[in-house]
Amino acid sequence: MLKRFLPNQHVQNIFEITPDSLKQKGIKGIITDLDNTLVAWDVPEATPEIIEWFRLMESNDIKVTIISNNNKKRVRLFSEPLKTPFVYKARKPLSKAFKKAVKDMQLRKDEVVVIGDQLMTDVLGGNNAGFYTILVVPIVQSDGVWTKLNRRMERRILSWMRKKGMITWKE
Repeated sequence: MLKRFLPNQHVQNIFEITPDSLKQKGIKGIITDLDNTLVAWDVPEATPEIIEWFRLMESNDIKVTIISNNNKKRVRLFSEPLKTPFVYKARKPLSKAFKKAVKDMQLRKDEVVVIGDQLMTDVLGGNNAGFYTILVVPIVQSDGVWTKLNRRMERRILSWMRKKGMITWKE
């Protein structure tokens, strides 16, 4: 059961994910979380570095869709300037938003990766929907109320996985 929380890959930040590394895996699309994955949860707009990362993906024909459990106003404010499709109030880890995103990208599941900072929403949802998953270290250590509860459970799951030798990375 807990293996559903195990990401396929772990990176320090989104910038470690490059078009070349994705293409080597046959990846043509990205479904990414927003808050604490792309920018801090309380930063409303994309940073210059994130804008450049999106441009790099686009110039390499890698489609990106943002799915977030956050509200429409928050996700639209971030996504529209980037001209990036988005799904808000995604209800992750439920799979409906993941399936919508991959359908809208007109790609197969095996051509899409899910990227996020939370085991309880991004990794679990991506794994349950059948995607390759990448866990990133959260950008900031502060979180909203619900995320704080998730983080507490995540620490227990990660601790158990470390003891079992399932993961080797450090926080």
